[in-house]
Amino acid sequence: MENPKRIGKYEIQEFLGGGMSHVYKAHDTVIGRTVAIKILTQAGVANPEANARFLREAQMAGSMAHENIMSVYDFGEDEGQPFMVMEFLRGEDLRNAIRNGHTGDLRHRLQIALQVAKALEYIHQQKIIHRDIKPENIHINASGTVKLMDFGVAKTDELSLTRPGFTMGTPYYMAPEQVIGRDVTALADIYSFGMLLFELLTGTKAVAGETVEQLFYKILNEPIDLEPLRQAGIPEPICTLVEKCVAKNAADRPQSMRAVQSAIVSALEPEGKPAPSGQPAPQRRRWIIPATIVAVIVLVAAVAFFFNSLSRDSTDSALKKEAPSPVLATSTGEMVLIPAGATNAFYIDRTEVTNKAYARFCAERRRPLPPGFPQSHPDYPVVNITIVDAQEFAKWAQKRLPTKLEWETAARGSDKRAYPWGNSHDPSRANVADNPSLNARSPMAVGAFKQGASPYGVLQMAGNAWEFVDELTTPSDGAMQAFAKIMAPPPTADEPWYTIRGGAFDVPLVENAAFEWSAVPARFRASNIGFRCVKDVK
Repeated sequence: MENPKRIGKYEIQEFLGGGMSHVYKAHDTVIGRTVAIKILTQAGVANPEANARFLREAQMAGSMAHENIMSVYDFGEDEGQPFMVMEFLRGEDLRNAIRNGHTGDLRHRLQIALQVAKALEYIHQQKIIHRDIKPENIHINASGTVKLMDFGVAKTDELSLTRPGFTMGTPYYMAPEQVIGRDVTALADIYSFGMLLFELLTGTKAVAGETVEQLFYKILNEPIDLEPLRQAGIPEPICTLVEKCVAKNAADRPQSMRAVQSAIVSALEPEGKPAPSGQPAPQRRRWIIPATIVAVIVLVAAVAFFFNSLSRDSTDSALKKEAPSPVLATSTGEMVLIPAGATNAFYIDRTEVTNKAYARFCAERRRPLPPGFPQSHPDYPVVNITIVDAQEFAKWAQKRLPTKLEWETAARGSDKRAYPWGNSHDPSRANVADNPSLNARSPMAVGAFKQGASPYGVLQMAGNAWEFVDELTTPSDGAMQAFAKIMAPPPTADEPWYTIRGGAFDVPLVENAAFEWSAVPARFRASNIGFRCVKDVK
């Protein structure tokens, strides 16, 4: 397939590789950021199964919002060829990191494994099984952030795109049930994770063979040798975890990635200090145990008698106080509760921070107002501030800036919609450049466009003003070139860059607006960038 010059609004810059699908580095001409575009080849288009799998991959990956899963921004078709637009990742895949010795010490390797485990737990909660966990599908950037990639052979409870008995996956990491073509569950991913963890910790594969048949025989019949782990100085609890994950019988494996995470966290942060080498912990005398039990029983009985004397009304009142209110009034505006789910429960500002609230902050802290501050529009979003300004405001208001996942959760709801209001591409619901009912392109009152509210009643999470998110990111070459033209001195990749999300009044409503983001230097300010705050639930 000849390299295309352009796909929609994306200018193709470089071929990155691929097979049935080709992947390119591209430039988003509207947002001005670098992306990766995966295009199904003509041969793939002619193959109904490949076509269906490509579409399903885009749907599954596009519905996910997790810091350890590569983001999909857009999906479409150009001259009969489907394509998906993805986050452009800098760094290297885990295969090259292992090969080049870039995985760091034991603690760093376990932190890599923990991030993979978190990503797998998340997709399993979405009823998705990846089925192709391997180092090539794990990406690590310069800051150590891990991204799970490639859902091309994943399946859900609702749809399987493979025929019964048809094996999918990569041989070295396949669970026994995959090898023999049985239906797989999330436990197959746990097996693959165990094989991946072995390789991450030792630098070598857990099984080897000259042919696929030899590999499959070993997977089905021979337990893996844990000695390379012990020779590498891996703690025994982690050796045990690997052994359990790769058990031949799925019922003998950890039954969830949450259990796997707990084992890794325990290895990273042991609860207590071990006894000094050569000095076993002192043995308690046997008579102490029964005496302790009797004492505990007496104490429990006394406590129960005391608390039973308290009134039921007092207990009910205490319980009611523990339940967080769905709305929280603060001195800088109303906040709404986002229930626990992909994140812990938290409150988020119902609207962007207003000029009025920011002016009070400046007055109390004796700070200058932002450039061009519009005194006549107190209910407009404050703009022309840097993320450092936003962080200082949040600290003053006893709040903080949202994480990427918190922002997306508040925007997309539990059903992971493409837009705050649902899945329909409707610019009339937001202050965006292609809203047909708007004549001017400028900010509007933060309380406008209630028809575009998120499921939790949060307003203007698409359009009006970009919003700062407390997430450091790595700038693309295109971003640095673009900002070099408008900033002095020009920004570099070494200085901090942050994420802005949601679009603004001067850009059209993009596909999958809840995914929309861009990178800006920490010292950058603009007339279309504002922010909102979050607050932890006490």
